[in-house]
Amino acid sequence: MLASKFPSVTVDKDAIYITDGKLRTAAGVTAGLDLALALVEEDLGRDTAMKVASQLVMFFKRPGGQMQFTRKGEAVPAGRAALQELQRWVAATPSLDHSVASLATRMELSPRHFARLFRAEVGVTPATWVEEARVNAARRLLEFGNEAPKQVALHCGFADADTLRRAFNRHVGVTPAEY
Repeated sequence: MLASKFPSVTVDKDAIYITDGKLRTAAGVTAGLDLALALVEEDLGRDTAMKVASQLVMFFKRPGGQMQFTRKGEAVPAGRAALQELQRWVAATPSLDHSVASLATRMELSPRHFARLFRAEVGVTPATWVEEARVNAARRLLEFGNEAPKQVALHCGFADADTLRRAFNRHVGVTPAEY
């Protein structure tokens, strides 16, 4: 609509925010937050901007266009107390074996019963939840560390960097390198 009403204006329909000299404009409320974070980085530096992004639970810099993806927050433990405790343990120890069999053993349940209970109370399969927890751990390492994807994959329980890349792309919408 903007482009049709003002044909002399160049409109980038997929931009998160635009900087044109002293003029800055954002695509909407969330994009305004992105722009504000960019201003913090300009004025106070990358480290401060990353801390602010972390406190606001938002991307330091969203890659690509505004429609590409939105950040989901950290997985919030759900279900009965014992399942929540298990989920907190998984999130704190992403590199360990978190197969259905090992998690069921930890809960003192059969793998089949554990998988059914987990899905009924948490809303996703244990494997999906574990993968999301590992991707969230990888996000933190990528945002605040200087490790290569191979090391991030190892610390977060992925078999290799390629497995991390596929899972990251599935949950976040971009590769770890793009992130």
